[in-house]
Amino acid sequence: MPQLRLFFLLSGWLILQVSPLLAQDAGLTIQGQVISTQTRQAMEYVTVLAVDPVTNQTLSGTNTDKDGKFQLQLSQEAFALRLSFIGYQNLELKEFTIEEGQVNLGKISMVEASVSLDEVTIEGEQSSTSFELDKRVFNVGKDLSSTGASALEVLNNVPSVNVNIEGQISLRGSQGVQILIDGKPSVIASDEGNALGTITAEMIDRIEVITNPSAKYDAEGTSGIINIVLKKEEKKGLNGSFSLNTGIPHNHSFGLSLNRRTQKFNLFSQLGVGYRELPRQTRNINNNLLTGTIISSVGEEFRNENFYNFILGTDYHIDDFNVLTLSGSFAYEIEDQPSETTFQLLGDNDTVLSEWRRQEVTEALNPKFQYELQYKRDFKDHKEHDLLFSALGNFFGKDQRSQFQNTTLSGENFDGLQETRTAFQEAKYTFKLDYTRPFDDKWSIETGAQYVLQNVSNDFSVSNFINNDWIVDPDLTNIFEYVQNVLGVYGTGAYEGKKWGIKLGLRAENTDLTTLLINTNEGNDQNFTNLFPSAATSYKLSEKVSLQASYSRRIYRPRLWDLNPFFNPRNSFSIRAGNPNLMPEFTDSYELNSIFAFNNLSFNTGIYHRFTTEVIERVSFLEDNVNIVTPINLGTNQATGLELNAKYNPAKWVTLNGDANFLYFSRLGTFQSTSFDFSASQWSGKLTGKFKLPAKIDFEVTTRYESAIQRVQGIRSAILSADMGLRKKILKGRGVLNFSIRDIFASRIQETTTIQPDFELYRRDLRGRFITCGFSYGFGKGEAMEFSGARRRY
Repeated sequence: MPQLRLFFLLSGWLILQVSPLLAQDAGLTIQGQVISTQTRQAMEYVTVLAVDPVTNQTLSGTNTDKDGKFQLQLSQEAFALRLSFIGYQNLELKEFTIEEGQVNLGKISMVEASVSLDEVTIEGEQSSTSFELDKRVFNVGKDLSSTGASALEVLNNVPSVNVNIEGQISLRGSQGVQILIDGKPSVIASDEGNALGTITAEMIDRIEVITNPSAKYDAEGTSGIINIVLKKEEKKGLNGSFSLNTGIPHNHSFGLSLNRRTQKFNLFSQLGVGYRELPRQTRNINNNLLTGTIISSVGEEFRNENFYNFILGTDYHIDDFNVLTLSGSFAYEIEDQPSETTFQLLGDNDTVLSEWRRQEVTEALNPKFQYELQYKRDFKDHKEHDLLFSALGNFFGKDQRSQFQNTTLSGENFDGLQETRTAFQEAKYTFKLDYTRPFDDKWSIETGAQYVLQNVSNDFSVSNFINNDWIVDPDLTNIFEYVQNVLGVYGTGAYEGKKWGIKLGLRAENTDLTTLLINTNEGNDQNFTNLFPSAATSYKLSEKVSLQASYSRRIYRPRLWDLNPFFNPRNSFSIRAGNPNLMPEFTDSYELNSIFAFNNLSFNTGIYHRFTTEVIERVSFLEDNVNIVTPINLGTNQATGLELNAKYNPAKWVTLNGDANFLYFSRLGTFQSTSFDFSASQWSGKLTGKFKLPAKIDFEVTTRYESAIQRVQGIRSAILSADMGLRKKILKGRGVLNFSIRDIFASRIQETTTIQPDFELYRRDLRGRFITCGFSYGFGKGEAMEFSGARRRY
């Protein structure tokens, strides 16, 4: 494949460019041994950092070994040494004697803190939210990192962010959000696994929420970007953790995470295995008002999976300014999807004309690969001056076979056998180059480029058993090919003073998209170039009040499943089909936000307006009592919203978090001489209470409400639900016991009604209650993690 060859050529070129750096001399060796002043014993796992005495930038770092000894390599002679350990006073050394490139500090004594932990209250250790020019920053404090929480749980505490039962992350209610690690895509944050569950709160420095991304970022998507910034002081030695979980419905998994850090190398790995079931109860009613006939169905679907995950990667610190990272992941899923649906054909006065049962047996194998090469170059003159190159490759495959059997229970004969076959392959390659250049502490520029290549092939076939033979249905059988290449270049400039700052940017993207149905030779070629400007400004009125305003232009390119017209006919009277002729939708987004911070209360307010053209809406058509749902471009949408987020600590043992979002929108659109113009509003809210109970037990309960919302053809009903969880640390904090219930009252019901002049549709979906308990344990200097297995792709 040409793209794969290009990936390896660029990767090889990069290695050749940086290989001369491998032989660089470290310059200065620092060594010593740390002991306790009180016990005179060697202290293991003491954090030792060498920092620049002028810029305060970290030059190198390590942890002491079991004998309290450490060794550092530096390329400069000007430095300060900082030592820290829980329960001991921090220590800083500034004067040294250098002999023949060596600094031998001998024994260094650390003094125990004289104040008991119960008496220490540090305001900076609490999680807090602030503005940084074009982003909202959630600083992770000890109130989260001391609980053994995973990155997914930390995200669930960030205002405007929600993580649902399947680990899907949404921002302001939209799941079109991009997750980054340290400002770049990563194996850890990919959809191919749930490796975010292996990042603990203790490892996270802050989470940046960008609802109006600047021109630096991919223009794809409308809901924004979440960037997880990890702490720079990485732990040396062998660190790790494991997690064992079980749940109802069946959800059993084991995860093991290992990290081995030396002065030059950081080797990280994760292994996960498990089995889970995801049931769904469904009800559908198709009412044909022209003929008076009704198709009613009630069913239960299962998606059962055995899954296996493996992640392996390494960071090679060439020197203090150059890091090379190579990582990869492999996941394998074995799916079993049994389902059973009972149908009724109803006539006048709801008379049952026929009743039959449709049973499904589906088996699928899903291999997934991801590999990444990154090179980062930091420059001496400024801590933010850096160059980053990354090459990322993804592959996903699905080999699926399904068999459906209809058995007539009464009335008209609906007996029949049907089978489907799916051979799906997707490859995606992303090459990215970013350069950041600060001129001083106020002025900076960013520039770079990105090239994304995506190739998909979906070979789908449907056969019916007729006269003792399998006959292929040509109307439902085809090979769908999808190729999309996107090239983007950008530039931004920023000024950031003590109180006021501004950032302007411009991004240009060229999209080349081709779809083809091979059997029928139906193709659609699109090539378009667009400009995406961005602007952001912030002003700090006081230490407690800040304001931020921003603008950006975004694009939503139709996804594969928006374009692919063929899907498994689990319910043969309710079919989803893609539209190969879809055009992208564009959004101009404006925001004004504010932060108010007081002693035990902080709240954010935001007003936003979005204007979207070529809006993609899913529309239903009823043909022969079959509901066909397909996406189409349908006019424009103007939406104005008000968002409120608040955090309140009425007592030391209670924390309350609340979110509320009100949205008013106006839809204008016409399709096939039918007007879809209407205006409506919706609102949603979330309230989370966290309570520190006796016996060192943390209790958390969350309630959510989403109002009913009008859609282009009908209404989605309101949703009210609640979740709860308990956590207790044991074994001196190394172990964590967890218990949680998602959707306590089984009330998270998706219910939609479609009302049209000639037909009415009703659909109800319920996942049900999920109960999970688990045990996690961290060893070395690892923290107890939570692992719930690979995230479902579809």
